Amino acid sequence: MDCGSAKWNKIPMSDVRTLSDRMDVLETRLTFQDVTIETLNNTITAQWQQIDTLTRQLANLSERLQEAEAHAPNAANEPPPHY
Repeated sequence: MDCGSAKWNKIPMSDVRTLSDRMDVLETRLTFQDVTIETLNNTITAQWQQIDTLTRQLANLSERLQEAEAHAPNAANEPPPHY
C-alpha cells in the first residue's frame, strides 16, 4: 500500500482544515485547563498550609488559656469588685 492510497489522502481539504481547527481549539483548551489546574493546586496547597498554621496557633492559645485558668486565683467564687 503506497502513501497515495492512504485514507488520509481521501479526506477533502476543507475537512482536514476543519479537523485541524478543531484540534487547535482542543489543544488551546487543554493548555488553559492545565494552567487552571496548576493555579488551583497552588491555591489549595497555600490554603492548607495556612489552615495548618492556624490550627497549631489555636492549639497553642488553648493550652495557654488552660494554663492561665489553672494558675489564676479562684475568681469564680469571689463576688465582683462593685459589691
